[in-house]
Amino acid sequence: MAHPGTLILIMAIAVLAPLLAYGTARWVRVPLVIFEIVLGVVIGPDVLGWAHHDQVIDTLSNLGLCMLIFLAGYEIDFGAVAGSLLRRSLTAWLVSLAAGLGIAFALTGGQATKSFVIGTALTSTALGTVLPILRDAGDLRGRFGTTVLAFGAVGEFGPVIAMALLLSGRRPGESTALLLAFAAVTALAVLRALGPRPAWFSRLIARTLHSSGQFAVRYVMLLLAGMLGLAHVFGLDTLLGAFAAGVVTRLVLSGSAPEHSAEVLSRIEALGFGFLVPLFFVVTGIDFDLDALLHGGSALALLPAFLALFLLVRGLPVLLLSPTGLPRRDRTALLLHCSTCLPLVVAITTLGLDDKVITTDESAALVGAAMLSVLLFPLLALRLRAGGARPTARPVRETEDEECW
Repeated sequence: MAHPGTLILIMAIAVLAPLLAYGTARWVRVPLVIFEIVLGVVIGPDVLGWAHHDQVIDTLSNLGLCMLIFLAGYEIDFGAVAGSLLRRSLTAWLVSLAAGLGIAFALTGGQATKSFVIGTALTSTALGTVLPILRDAGDLRGRFGTTVLAFGAVGEFGPVIAMALLLSGRRPGESTALLLAFAAVTALAVLRALGPRPAWFSRLIARTLHSSGQFAVRYVMLLLAGMLGLAHVFGLDTLLGAFAAGVVTRLVLSGSAPEHSAEVLSRIEALGFGFLVPLFFVVTGIDFDLDALLHGGSALALLPAFLALFLLVRGLPVLLLSPTGLPRRDRTALLLHCSTCLPLVVAITTLGLDDKVITTDESAALVGAAMLSVLLFPLLALRLRAGGARPTARPVRETEDEECW
C-alpha cells in the first residue's frame, strides 16, 4: 500500500459520518452518504489534499460499488414486483431512455457516441445509494418501499444493459450475443438456486453461523466473485455480475435456509455497509473534480441543467407510470428517489472520458449534478414522506392496477 494514511483517513470519515448524521438528526434528517461524499471532497486534492490514490484504495472502492449493486439485487422480491408493477417500471425506463437519447442528440448536435454517454447517464437510478436511506428511515418494507425497489431496480439494471450495448465499443450484434449468453448462464444459475438443496447444506449453514466457519457468508462471497468473474469473461460490466449475484443469492438462501437468511444477510450487510460501501462513497468524493466544476465555466453552467434533466428524463416517466393507488406525496417521493443517481453516472462518464468522447467539463457537470441529486433528492423525499400519514406497510400486489393495462 503506497498511501496507508489515506485508508486511515477514509475509515475515520466512515466513523465520523454516522456521528454527524446522528447529531444533525434533531434538526434535519440528512442521509448518511451525504456526509461521506462531502467529507471525501474535503480531504481530496481540490481542498485539503490529504488523500492520495493507490491500487489498494481503488480496488476496495470498486468492491464497495459491487457490494452496493449486489445488495440492491438481493433486495428485489420478484414475487412482489411482478405483474403490473414490473411492466410499469420497464415502460418508465424505456420512456426515459428514449427521452434521454433524444435530448442528448439535440444538445450535442447529433454526435452519436457522446449522445449515448449522456443519454444513458440520465436514465440511471442509484438504487444501491437509496437502499440504506430507505432502510434507515423505515421505508424499505411495505408498498412504498417495494415500488421504489421495482422502479429503482430497472433504473439500475437498464443502464448497465445499455452500457453493454451502446458503450462497449463492440458491434451491437456481438454485444447482444454476449448479453444473451450471460443471461443464459445466469438463468441456469437461477434454476439451480430454485432446485432442492441437500439436507447437509442447511445443517452446515446453521452449524457454522456462530463459529469461525461462516459457511453461508463464504458461500455468498463465492457466488459474488463467480458472477463478477463471469461478467468479466463475457466482456460485460462487473456491475451486471454483481446485480445477478444478489438475485441468485436471495433465491439460494430463501430456498435452502429461510430461517437463517435474515441473519446471513445481516452479516453481509455488516461487511458492506460497515466497510466497503462507505469506502466507495468517500473515494467518490475524493475523485470528484471540484476544480473543473468551479473554474471550468461551462461545467458550472451545465450542472443545474443536468440536475433538472435527471428529474425530467428519469423522474417524470416514473411519476406518470407510478401505481395509481399511491398517495400524491408518495408518488412525488418516488420521483425524487428514482431521480437520485451517482454510481452509474460515475461509471458511464469514466467510460466516456477514457474513450475521449466527452470533455472534462461535461464529466464534472454530470457527476456534480449526480452528487447534488444524492444530496438533495432523498432528503426532500424523506421530508415529503414524513409530512404525510404513512399507510400501513403491505407488499405490493397490484391486482387493482391490472385493469389499467
